[in-house]
Amino acid sequence: MKFRLILAAMAVASLSGIAFGQRPAEWHDDLADHMTGTWKMEGQVVGNAAHHEMRAEWVLNHQFLRLHEKTSTDAPAAERPYEAIWFLGYDTVSDRYVLHLMDVYGARFSETLGYGKRDGNRIRFVFEYPDGPFHTTFVWDPEKATWEWLMEQKDKSGKFTPFADLKLSKTGNQ
Repeated sequence: MKFRLILAAMAVASLSGIAFGQRPAEWHDDLADHMTGTWKMEGQVVGNAAHHEMRAEWVLNHQFLRLHEKTSTDAPAAERPYEAIWFLGYDTVSDRYVLHLMDVYGARFSETLGYGKRDGNRIRFVFEYPDGPFHTTFVWDPEKATWEWLMEQKDKSGKFTPFADLKLSKTGNQ
């Protein structure tokens, strides 16, 4: 019985174009490439000061940019610790970016993917959470070689309000 299941799985994989040993071409994105490296993130999250670090690197056959974000070791002691891993990819079939978040708040919020479109040096993602839409926008400033990371949530009146505004600058730890 197990042999038949394995054969069926191989047949489905083969028919879908993902045969064993065959990988999709690496994904390259000139805007996402600017995010690789180590970054200092400072700004506001839910009205509170935030001091984070982020390391971004290509993983999984260059299919995803993994962003590992965490509270800085030198953040004020009163700052609430945070850690997240984001996976940024691109779906060539639907012609859109995909962003998957996993963080210290558990699986509930990681079940919703963000889908994004690029507009120049900006990628805006929409997460359709059960309690309402949430926007995450990455904005690259080529003149300053910095990123801005904006997040907005929809309040009960239907208006988008700031959730976070973080500025990213590269650190010397490359």
